[in-house]
Amino acid sequence: MTDRIADRFASLDRSALVTFVCGGDPNPELTAPILHALVRGGADLIEIGMPFTDPMADGPAIQQGNIRALEAGISLKKLLEIVRDFRTQDSATPLVLMGYLNPLLAHGADFGRDATAAGLDGLIIVDLPPEEAGELELGGLHLIRLATPTTDDRRLPAVLDGASGFLYYVAVAGITGQNSAAAADIEAAVRRLKAATTLPVAVGFGVKTPAQAADIARHADAVVVGSAIVDLIGNAHGRKSNDIPGEVEQFVSTLSQAVRTARPEAVLTEIGA
Repeated sequence: MTDRIADRFASLDRSALVTFVCGGDPNPELTAPILHALVRGGADLIEIGMPFTDPMADGPAIQQGNIRALEAGISLKKLLEIVRDFRTQDSATPLVLMGYLNPLLAHGADFGRDATAAGLDGLIIVDLPPEEAGELELGGLHLIRLATPTTDDRRLPAVLDGASGFLYYVAVAGITGQNSAAAADIEAAVRRLKAATTLPVAVGFGVKTPAQAADIARHADAVVVGSAIVDLIGNAHGRKSNDIPGEVEQFVSTLSQAVRTARPEAVLTEIGA
């Protein structure tokens, strides 16, 4: 079976750009076009938010994205159908489903099998402690774990146990899209994590601008941008824009350019290439 996540990281000589959108936002019909727009803009991997009524780790932008998606009729079943449709045109871009445990439990024990068959590659469950992850049937999905500024050296082995795909470092304590970490803090955190794992380290939470993305790309294996894209979608929807995918593509291209020109030689030195 093809490992799209491993293949994508292996193919890059620079930091990857990981983008996040809420599945079904602003409506299910636009989700696949937005996913393709992310790819055209330069996204290397895509995280898709699962629809959920109580996204406790997310800030206002992603909370509103969830509300728009749910009011437009999205469900986890429909989201898997969208992923399946996306795969008819794009068989290479890694897709990771990110969200909370309740929708998976509601879907049932066949979730891992269904998600893999639809074309998903990985899973990030924000509210699933590592100690309880063994009960989850993953099918062929990578289980991507989260580390935070409070994940100390005693806790880190439990976080890494069973992790695969990449490690997602949440650069700031708190909810998404509110604060940004200092570059020096991110550099130190990435060094510590990479001393403990061979997995690529992606850094997210609070990355809103191309300049911030470039700062992180100098140290991490991947930069994750989510709230800024979801905010753009919400604002465009409010303006009744008739080209939301085009606006997404244009913004992501600025992020992509910043990541691609962020002194890739520094990244190679720090990740031991």
